[in-house]
Amino acid sequence: MQLPDDTTLTTQGMTPDHATGRVLLLACGALAREILDLIKLNNWSHMDLTCLPAIFHIHPEKITPAVREAVKKHRDAYDQIFVVYADCGTGGLLQQACDDLGVEMIAGPHCYSFFEGNDRFAEISEDEFTAFYLTDFLVRQFDAFIIKPMGLDRHPELRDMYFGNYEKLVYQAQTDDAALTEKAKACADRLGLDFERRFTGYGDLGTALAEL
Repeated sequence: MQLPDDTTLTTQGMTPDHATGRVLLLACGALAREILDLIKLNNWSHMDLTCLPAIFHIHPEKITPAVREAVKKHRDAYDQIFVVYADCGTGGLLQQACDDLGVEMIAGPHCYSFFEGNDRFAEISEDEFTAFYLTDFLVRQFDAFIIKPMGLDRHPELRDMYFGNYEKLVYQAQTDDAALTEKAKACADRLGLDFERRFTGYGDLGTALAEL
């Protein structure tokens, strides 16, 4: 599932202008499915979701200005805005922007960390610096977000230059989906990497949203 740019979903069809006590989740489009699943699972009817383009995953310089603009656009309609981005390659700029704007954001260096659990990821990261991570979203969108941006569809001979220093592909599974697991294995084969599946569920994402 990919949402159009800056798409707001209201969980009860209630317009934000007539709502009180509502929380806007301003999120990376790559997290849309997981956030909607958590909202439905927990009946968090006070939460709305708006997503910025998932392609910012590979253009982190676009994240901070887009978040600033979106917060300013929506803040008058909500009691609270929570930014569902980790640092995501912004080098601390996103955290600074959130501090300036008076909004909170999810903790962690990137989504791989908070899906694993930030504490757990910090423990294992030293031993996994040769691991390449995929989430459910990135398995589904492997060609669009990995193969094509790296030019591997046109120049497959570049694979070893890009991935020669990696040893394994770690699939962080948010859901127990046999078809996605098979696709993740195929992704590992395509990159010439060993395969490991690790069921993380929603990790710290679920915890952070529950605290709202």
